[in-house]
Amino acid sequence: MKLGFVSAIFPDLSLEEVLKFASEQGFSCVELMCWPVGKAERRYAGVTHIDAAKFGKGDAMRVRELLSQYGISVSGLGYYPNPLAPDRREAKVYTDHIKRVIRAAELLRVKVVNSFIGRDPTKSVDDNWPAFKKTWKPLVKFAADHGVKIGIENCPMLFTGDEWPGGKNLAHSPAIWRRMFNEIPSRHFGLNYDPSHLMWQQIDYVKPLHEFRNKIFHVHAKDARVDHARLAEVGVLATPLEWHSPKLPGLGDVEWGRFFSALTDIGYRGSVCIEVEDRAYEPGLNLRKAAVKQSKSFLSQYLC
Repeated sequence: MKLGFVSAIFPDLSLEEVLKFASEQGFSCVELMCWPVGKAERRYAGVTHIDAAKFGKGDAMRVRELLSQYGISVSGLGYYPNPLAPDRREAKVYTDHIKRVIRAAELLRVKVVNSFIGRDPTKSVDDNWPAFKKTWKPLVKFAADHGVKIGIENCPMLFTGDEWPGGKNLAHSPAIWRRMFNEIPSRHFGLNYDPSHLMWQQIDYVKPLHEFRNKIFHVHAKDARVDHARLAEVGVLATPLEWHSPKLPGLGDVEWGRFFSALTDIGYRGSVCIEVEDRAYEPGLNLRKAAVKQSKSFLSQYLC
């Protein structure tokens, strides 16, 4: 397995500065964010280390030269919008950019693009399903035609008022993954697996690794801590951030030894990228760098 980090935590660093930091800290890879240049629509969004909107062969050559210079690989390109937004014009903006990111990945010889399925949060899973099929069947075919795999992160995107009550990402549970992959049985369609989102949903985050072993294209290393006293007050129907907090690996409730034991059992040989969303480490660049270093120190005990 290769250990890396998600570049979203460094919006104030250039691509070269991100790669230089990764190299200095002994990382093998980085997941590079590919949001369109402009204002972020939410926390940890809007970060652009690869501008896929105007990415050509010359750009790819320059990026590959930087990667070679610093001895870093790209675990995947990341872009996490809501392709099933109820406003179809808005949704098309997102799907068009996903295609641009896929083309950029092909030019960079990167095998994985990570994203969200999306969801209309006001509708049930069944009522979202026609839009899922209409949107994702052609997107998966497009990715396959360009030799790229799509890794869907399992975050429910259910943290703010506008995401309530259903969340903005359909792919949050094993039951829905099973249905997705039966609907679109492509070897280019899989998961960017984050154990923390399963943990706070009270889903066993180890058991699905075995069933979906061939669908795990990428892994995010993020932890979460459940405040059980607060949960007892507000219940599971409250917005999840009322009773849980994203934390650095090792500072939450995920049992990382158990998780990595299962990853090795299934023969996973891909990338594991630290995703920093711990607000205790957000106030400044030095603290965010420290968060990545601390996470690497903790996770290194599980990787050769």
